[in-house]
Amino acid sequence: MNIGIIGMGEMGSAIARNLVAAGHRVYAWSRSGREIEGIINVNAPEETLLGDVAITLLSDDAAIQQVIIDGDLLAGANPNLVHIISSTISVSFSQQLALVHQQAGISYVAAPVLGRPDVAARGELNVLAAGLPDALDRVRPVLDVISKRVWEMGEKQTAAHAAKIACNMMITMAIEAMAEAVVLTESNGLDRVQFFDLILNTLFGGRSYQVYSRNIMAELYEPGFKASLGLKDLGLAREAAATLSADLPMLAAVNEQMARAVHADGGDKDWSVIADYTIRSANRR
Repeated sequence: MNIGIIGMGEMGSAIARNLVAAGHRVYAWSRSGREIEGIINVNAPEETLLGDVAITLLSDDAAIQQVIIDGDLLAGANPNLVHIISSTISVSFSQQLALVHQQAGISYVAAPVLGRPDVAARGELNVLAAGLPDALDRVRPVLDVISKRVWEMGEKQTAAHAAKIACNMMITMAIEAMAEAVVLTESNGLDRVQFFDLILNTLFGGRSYQVYSRNIMAELYEPGFKASLGLKDLGLAREAAATLSADLPMLAAVNEQMARAVHADGGDKDWSVIADYTIRSANRR
């Protein structure tokens, strides 16, 4: 297939490499102009929409609004194109994108992903895919290349983006839960390594606990997924809850704590830095 990619950050670059390795012809555009061997760099984003499939991996609603909608890219797209949005975006903006694509006569698949750039590099992302059955069938070979599993979320694109937002919310809650547990146990003489050995082999053995407990044990918070982006995603969850008039007290609490961690110069660190902030704040009292 001829596949276009808009956004060549760490995630987009890893996905592009895997698609090229699988024999696809990849056309890429990014603001940074990043060049990768085997990938055809184009001068304008609209050139990525002339093939069979395009994948947008821009950072947020505003970036997609500016590039895709304000740039009126869909007007010149291949009419047989399927456009995949893999960015983590708000539910309301996903609804807007569905309408814009429908008006332009372009198929739209929502396919946000679970996994960090190292997971993407291995082609082991979990893809949360939603869209009309025909569109999903057409992009399935592409999604299979980049994923460990494709999870079909139904026909409404908003369902996939809501699921991604909810997953990120729960990961943040898990990190904060581990931090608060460390505060309780260390203050009573139990080393955090021993405590995590206990919980990982009994009650909480899931991937989020495995990955982020390592950061907390080593007290290393080098960027994997930046805390500033984690705070952005919690904001998306709060926005979605507000439209439902839903009271989500855990979300409110973890959002406030993440904001404190980011404002304490943690924005460029891994989002698990919220744990460091919680533990240090408790120890200062």
